Amino acid sequence: MQNGSKKELATLAGGCFWCLEAVYDELKGVLDVVSGYAGGKVKNPTYKQVCAGTTGHAEVVQLTFNPEIITFEKILQVFFTIHDPTTLNRQGHDVGTQYRSAIFYHSNEQKAIAEKVIAEQNSSKIWDAPIVTEVTPLSEYYPAEDYHQEYYANNSQQPYCRAVVAPKVAKFRKLLLSQKKGAYEGGS
Repeated sequence: MQNGSKKELATLAGGCFWCLEAVYDELKGVLDVVSGYAGGKVKNPTYKQVCAGTTGHAEVVQLTFNPEIITFEKILQVFFTIHDPTTLNRQGHDVGTQYRSAIFYHSNEQKAIAEKVIAEQNSSKIWDAPIVTEVTPLSEYYPAEDYHQEYYANNSQQPYCRAVVAPKVAKFRKLLLSQKKGAYEGGS
């Protein structure tokens, strides 16, 4: 990647941030993925506070991506393949507002794209129920503690990672192989 390449941010919540981080770490065009917290009222929350469900924050990932390589729309299409956006405040056994599905947009353009993708997903009847993903402006984002960063990469044999994160990574690899970093692009 050359210096001066374009960069944009995307902030997404779709259950445990370890799951989203593990997938987006492999996505072509994503330059960095940082697990964190957004959408709540407590300044500088800790993992323990967020897990208690009293801060209003969701576990999120904040992506830095190159829009010349991957669009925000494609990032959202991946987002909707790796979590269930129809369950309110829940992903599998992870229950609470901290596990809600949300797109924290950084611009009006991102808001419009998010609303368009959700409408397309709902009208195509991919899901058995309507999408409950909230679309809301990002007000504050707080990076999670260091031990949460690259969690799956550093703890892939941990039971939660094997039972929950690994299947999502495998699904991404199977369904979206051409979008994986290092995939053959037919040139350069």
